[in-house]
Amino acid sequence: MPEIPASAGRSPLRDLHVPRPVKKSKTVYEGRVWDIARESFRLDPADKSQDPLTRELMVHPGAVAILAVRTKLTTTGPREQVALVRQYRHPVGMELWEIPAGLRDVDGEDLHQVAVRELAEEADLRAREWHTLVDYYTTPGGSSEAIRVFLARQIEEIPDGERHTRQDEEAAMPLVWVGVDEVTDAVLDGRVHNPSTVVAILALCAHRAQ
Repeated sequence: MPEIPASAGRSPLRDLHVPRPVKKSKTVYEGRVWDIARESFRLDPADKSQDPLTRELMVHPGAVAILAVRTKLTTTGPREQVALVRQYRHPVGMELWEIPAGLRDVDGEDLHQVAVRELAEEADLRAREWHTLVDYYTTPGGSSEAIRVFLARQIEEIPDGERHTRQDEEAAMPLVWVGVDEVTDAVLDGRVHNPSTVVAILALCAHRAQ
């Protein structure tokens, strides 16, 4: 799947994948979606005199989020809009405006296929054009949760007879189309707090500015 091209002469700044060998690991809590592990490791594996550090972390299966964008003709010309759903999030006690998103249900499941499924299940939409927009870790100090954000275009509605039946918090999620500029303003004003939505809209704006 193609990535959105980066600007010429971009910085070589890059995070390094250098995991330390784990000396000891124990699952201290098993949850419905994720577990909590306690792991010990040395920051400098070659220094045997160094006392191991012990950290507790959430072991997460990973997730995707989808920035679905359509172009709508208005009296002032074409206008880009993004699909948002509003979902109650109990840990923060808020109904948040979010781009569609969902968990990787099976270890190793292809992330693009996860995104196709979640866009259909959460928003009753499908897309003919897909790009990888950005990858990020939600809370790398305490969780392995990694999210890939996709940019989806050429959007179509799924016919009524083919739609997924939503349950629990997803059962009453409204879907709205909001202009990119309005969403950007809401993010910068601190009125929208969902991290994938914040990351996705700022990444889209950065690519549009290149």
